[in-house]
Amino acid sequence: MINEDTYKELSGNGEGLYKEKGSKFIAHAFSVYSEEDVKEELENMKKRYHDARHHCYAYMIGTEKSVFRANDDGEPSGTAGKPILNQILSKELTNVCVVVIRYFGGTKLGVSGLITAYKTAAREALENATIVEKTINKIFALHFDYPLMNEVMRIMKEENLEQHNSKFELDCYFEIQVRKNDADRIFEKFQNLYGLNIKYLEIR
Repeated sequence: MINEDTYKELSGNGEGLYKEKGSKFIAHAFSVYSEEDVKEELENMKKRYHDARHHCYAYMIGTEKSVFRANDDGEPSGTAGKPILNQILSKELTNVCVVVIRYFGGTKLGVSGLITAYKTAAREALENATIVEKTINKIFALHFDYPLMNEVMRIMKEENLEQHNSKFELDCYFEIQVRKNDADRIFEKFQNLYGLNIKYLEIR
């Protein structure tokens, strides 16, 4: 079985609202690509809803989904951040943060009530956002002498590849973006061209 080389992220923000016993839970889902982005957006939310009791959140970052966190922001442990994170996981999303802001209505909801509230608000925000599927790509740098141009372009055309950051002189250079599942095969094709140097740069 081929390893998965796609991921899902938001292409637009989403909002959700849940009310229970006077408490109001306002959810916002948006794209983030670093923990710095999360921090910035969280500060904006705290300014915008400065009079709210809690600003609970969860996020998932990276094509490998290796960076994630859930925060209860003063709610009983496991009743807010985790249910939000579970909604992100159930939608198989990454590069996303969901913040749920709570205005306390005076009546305690209990553990199960809180879990339901945070889960429902987060789910609604994600369902109201636009979700897109993208491919995980490997970036390679190609270095070769000008006489090899025709051979290189033949492979580019065969594989339907586009060049980026091109520099064409006697000494030529450009970068290509290849789907992860095709990367080894295409790398080998270029490597078999005598006089061409291909180097892996990054995955994104």
